[in-house]
Amino acid sequence: MQIALISTDYPPLRTSAAVQMRDLAQEFLRQGYDPVVIIPSVDAHATWVAEIEDKIKVLRLYGARTRGSGYLRRSIAEFLLPFFMLRALHASPYRETKWDLVIWYSPTIFFGPLICSLKRRSNCKTYLILRDIFPEWAKDLGLIGKGPIFWFFKAIANFQYEMADTIGVQTPSNLTYLSGGSKVTYQRLEVLQNWQSPLPNIGSSISMPTTPLAGRKIFVYVGNMGVAQGMDILIDLAESLKYRQDLGFLFVGRGSEFERLVAAALTRSLNNTLFCNEVDSREMPGLLAQCHVGMLALDPRHKTHNIPGKFLTYLLAGLPVLARVNAGTDLAHLIEKEDVGRVYVGDHVDPLREFAEELADSHYTHERMAAKGRNLGAHMFSPETAVRQIIAASGLSLNSLDRV
Repeated sequence: MQIALISTDYPPLRTSAAVQMRDLAQEFLRQGYDPVVIIPSVDAHATWVAEIEDKIKVLRLYGARTRGSGYLRRSIAEFLLPFFMLRALHASPYRETKWDLVIWYSPTIFFGPLICSLKRRSNCKTYLILRDIFPEWAKDLGLIGKGPIFWFFKAIANFQYEMADTIGVQTPSNLTYLSGGSKVTYQRLEVLQNWQSPLPNIGSSISMPTTPLAGRKIFVYVGNMGVAQGMDILIDLAESLKYRQDLGFLFVGRGSEFERLVAAALTRSLNNTLFCNEVDSREMPGLLAQCHVGMLALDPRHKTHNIPGKFLTYLLAGLPVLARVNAGTDLAHLIEKEDVGRVYVGDHVDPLREFAEELADSHYTHERMAAKGRNLGAHMFSPETAVRQIIAASGLSLNSLDRV
């Protein structure tokens, strides 16, 4: 059974999307299917490169550079991306491949033309893993108005939705949100939980005993630091706890807000914070084993629902979660229902500080939430469950199709 897995992210990139696509591909292979990961590359020396990486077939197709540029240049590059990839695909060994199933991961919203071509050629089923309801979230945060730019992006997103036989969203509330604001019938939607495979502890290049935060209980944030996260309140939290010499705040990742947040910590003379560049995902168990609480933040102006990949990472590492999120989000309900952390909705730091001190000071609370988090991560967010759900939603018989 030939399965195409299409994304902008895959290792060696260190994003949560890259980790998820790696874990998904490996689980498809483990269950006996023949996955091929198709991703863009900016290597101008080759139109395409076919490799085997950890037993997974990976096809890297030349595409426009979409990272490290302004909004306008990135939008143009992402618009052109599927056309570059199609041209490269036609020159590759997979140009005549008949796919049984095409799965793609969004963001980006611009893969529609590529999916359309593959679907028409192979007459196959398609499944969209939707993790970013754009441009709605950008409008909610005031990055764009509800004008021509918004409707341009909305048309691109709607075309992507039309190419999908099934769309897997992150949370139940997104079912109603998406069907209400797009031309997507409720019957084509389902909740596909995020997933992550547990990794062994191989250590980490970040060793807390050698840092200025040595000996403290560490509140850690890992992942993207962008506008959508609204992370200033975490800097406020660190400042409000400056008097606690036993607590430290570690921020590990990248993003458009990274340098500004570093500067804010320096301006406020916060000697309880440490910023580090992103690390390989394989180091994450070793890093988090040195920490006490996992932090996450979402800008409260969001109206869409999101379960960040870092949430799963914290659960599997046995870290209680301290979260500031938007009101009414499914993530807040999940954390409270499963008792795996503390959630705050709002802009005032004092309630968040009270939660932080509870998680730092109550050994019973910490251990209870850590155990529940590990159990939730293992049972609710597994790659095995995701693969079986995608196959079932696509209506493909496991017994009638050729296996590897």
